[in-house]
Amino acid sequence: MRVTLLGTGDTTGTPTVGCDCETCLLARERGLERTRFSVHVENERTGESLLIDASPDFRYQFLRDGVALPDAAIITHVHFDHLDGLGNVFRVLRDLTVYAADETDPVTGESVAETVANDYHYLDAVTVTPVTPLESVRICGFDVTLVPVDHPPLLCYGLAIVDPETGAKLSVTGDTSYAVPERSRAALADPDLLLADAIVPASLCASHPAGGRHEDEAGVPRTFGSKHMTREGALALADELGATRTRLVHLAHYYPAEEAFEAPLAVDGERYEL
Repeated sequence: MRVTLLGTGDTTGTPTVGCDCETCLLARERGLERTRFSVHVENERTGESLLIDASPDFRYQFLRDGVALPDAAIITHVHFDHLDGLGNVFRVLRDLTVYAADETDPVTGESVAETVANDYHYLDAVTVTPVTPLESVRICGFDVTLVPVDHPPLLCYGLAIVDPETGAKLSVTGDTSYAVPERSRAALADPDLLLADAIVPASLCASHPAGGRHEDEAGVPRTFGSKHMTREGALALADELGATRTRLVHLAHYYPAEEAFEAPLAVDGERYEL
């Protein structure tokens, strides 16, 4: 299993357009970037590739990193920074099976699968396949499980991806607060590589109108506002899941420059062999 981090940033990416903060300036100086979230997973045994979320930066990411075009894709939720790259399928791919959850979201009145099908009905190349969360499905030779996480107000999912022959496992938290349900934690547990949402350090919770939530014993918030984990929350979850290796993703440019590009914070283009 070869994992390429195509996009490791939040909804604005780093550097952020029009921003001259120290972190964005340092990113430009070092030639580092965090485009909108997306992960490429290649099955070297079968020669197939799976795309996790379709970033609006789809075209640029594939040109920059030189990875194979996907044979299938999974959409974790319907926020634009995880979905809108599907428009790039037009005249790039003859066909793409897109997997998404079949649960009806009480906010939208549709499942993620239905929203994808309705929003991209004009793309003949896209075929949407609904899947049931917490039930494994074989995609590109991998056993893939969508796991419910906590990203209010919409339904959102993380992923557990296992190579059935080697046992290699990739877990992705998806966009989530620290309040990941226990059944989902069990499905995500013991990965060789964990990609965990960690939008900002906990110290910035004081600047959020909703503050922080899910504090640890020392009072450190593990959730920023209500939708995303802090760095500290993501690392606590990684420890609880028993992750062999952890990279933090979906990162905002609000990280202080002296911390913004230090391990375990990921940047675009990282590759891992599992």
